Parts: sequence; structure tokens; C-alpha cells
Amino acid sequence: MNHDTTPAAGTTEAVTTHSVSGAPCWVSLTSRDLKATEEFYGAVLGWTWRGARLGERFRVALADGAPVAGIAAMAGMWQMAVAWTPYFAVASADVAVARVQERGGTTAVGPISFQPGRGALLADRDGATFGIWEGDLPSNWESWRRAAPAFVRLHTRDAFDSAIFYGQVLDWASGKPGGCEVDYEGDEVVLRSGGDIVARIESGAVESAPDPTIRPHWQVHFAVSDVTACARAAELHGGSVLRESPEEAVLRDPDGAQFTVTSRRTR
Repeated sequence: MNHDTTPAAGTTEAVTTHSVSGAPCWVSLTSRDLKATEEFYGAVLGWTWRGARLGERFRVALADGAPVAGIAAMAGMWQMAVAWTPYFAVASADVAVARVQERGGTTAVGPISFQPGRGALLADRDGATFGIWEGDLPSNWESWRRAAPAFVRLHTRDAFDSAIFYGQVLDWASGKPGGCEVDYEGDEVVLRSGGDIVARIESGAVESAPDPTIRPHWQVHFAVSDVTACARAAELHGGSVLRESPEEAVLRDPDGAQFTVTSRRTR
């Protein structure tokens, strides 16, 4: 995970994963080439960049001056695919990793200690990759959550089975202070943190599908003002458009990482 945990002006301390439990707390892209990644996402989403406390291989993306996502040039070092990954807040990285393994999931990396905390990259039992983070959250994290510049959706084999897996790993619906609530709305599972919808889980993915967009995966969505303009910019800068409507487009960057842009009007 890569973020800046320096408290904002007027605050006394950072929010930590001990007071926020089980919620998506950040999204990060594993990349091969920081410069190329910055250029593409700057052109498509208008992001600017700053360094991160975790070192030279990390960057924080800013939208209108506010932190929105992280980039880690670790794909080659960790022998990993280039991909967007959501991170979930946990009180203990070790406990969360043990719970994943006990329930048939796997560990790709970690837990690894960084200056502001500890993180790990994992996969659920259907193969969807996600991260967990123990420690300080990004400065102004509460504003980040309420503004929802990034939103995550799990496409999985069985939404209810996945909700049980993640609920047991991340203490969803546990009644603990700062925890998440789970609602079943039609065929979807809806996750709320502090009253805000922070994730959705839907059924229908096929584990053995040759198309990675159909296999189980977490999809990261970014709220934008003009979906069509983002799609055209992606094509002009070496990316591709997988699906497009006026309100939402699924895009792929030049390195193969898939993400979705969604109209702020429908978010």
C-alpha cells in the first residue's frame, strides 16, 4: 500500500485501522514503469502526482489536489501482474492473513512492514486479488471515503458465499465500533461504512473463463465528469476501451491493468 499519512492542517492525528475496520481504505496500482503510468493516468483522469513516504518506487495520485490512489512500481520485483487492487482496513494484518488461509484463500505477498503500518496482498478462494492494511490511513481519509473518488465492486462466482468469506476475514457485520454493515439488496451484497456505500458484490463470474473480465476479480471504479472524454483519451494514449456507455466505461491501460470510469451523476 502506498499513501501519505501526514495529518492534514488542523488535524491532530491520522485515522488508523484500529478505529476503522473492514472498509476499503485505499486503491493501488502495481506498475512496471512509473513515468509511463503517470503520463497515461494524467492524460485520462487528469491526475497529478507527488512522492510517497514508502520510497522512490511509490507515487500518490491527486485529483483536484486530494489523494485518490497510489501507484507502486513493484510488478517486476514481486513477479506480479499489473493490476488495480483495493485494500481493506484491518486491526491485525497477521490475523487477517491467517483467516484468509484458513478459509481457502492464498497469500501473494506479506505481511510486509512499512513505515506507517503493515500490508499484504491476498486472493480469496475464487482467485480475486485484494490487499489488507494495518496502520495509519491516508490524511483526510474520512473526506476521501465520503467523496468516493474510488469505488470497488467484486465480480464473483457467488455473492453470498463471498460475503461470508470476506465477512469472516474482515469482521463485517460484527457490531464492532467502526465496523462495516452488510445488506442484501436483490442479487447484490452492499457494504456500508459509516452509512456510506463503499463496496458491492455481485454474482456471475466464471472461474475458468478465458476472458479475465469474466473471471472473479475486484473492479476499481473512478468517478469522473465525462466518461466519453476519458475513453477517447485512453485510446489516444495507448490504452483500450473494453465496454462503453455514456455513464460508464471499462478501460485498460497500456500495461493491461483494467479499471472503470463512472459518471459522478450516477455514482
